Amino acid sequence: MDQPCRPLIEVLAEIPDPRHARGKRYPLTPVLALACVAMLCGDRSYSASAEWGRNYGGPLLGALGFAGTRAPCAATLYLLFRALDRAALDAALGRWAEGVLAATPAPAGEVEGLAGDGKAVRGSRTQGAPGAPLLSIVSQRLGLTMAQAAVDDKTTETRSRYCRRCSAGSC
Repeated sequence: MDQPCRPLIEVLAEIPDPRHARGKRYPLTPVLALACVAMLCGDRSYSASAEWGRNYGGPLLGALGFAGTRAPCAATLYLLFRALDRAALDAALGRWAEGVLAATPAPAGEVEGLAGDGKAVRGSRTQGAPGAPLLSIVSQRLGLTMAQAAVDDKTTETRSRYCRRCSAGSC
């Protein structure tokens, strides 16, 4: 391991907070950390993430950086993620994923495998979008999404400019 990878909580602290100071009950970094941990545990909705935070309570919330013992509700998560700069979040998480990949090199003699996969974003049709297509580049060894981008509905993985850029090593 040449260089240590940065803790995810430090990367989340760099995301700009879109909210106004007035009425802000929870700091951004702990809320993002709660969402990440809840998703890693299998939660896929705002209400499930809020419930997860309530169920585990004070000690976990304190470890994530919350000052009190109350987790944000589903409406708070919804409003925050709706206003969040998704491009900044995606870029920061992509840099973190690249750092993790660099800090955990493949065993000697093995080649790093990256896979491209296209999917329609789950739930996007119910939110008014016509099944938003997304292309992801995933590290096969780590099971970590390295990057993702919205693509044209008719674009396949092999025809995507994004996929060709990643296969050239500039992902």
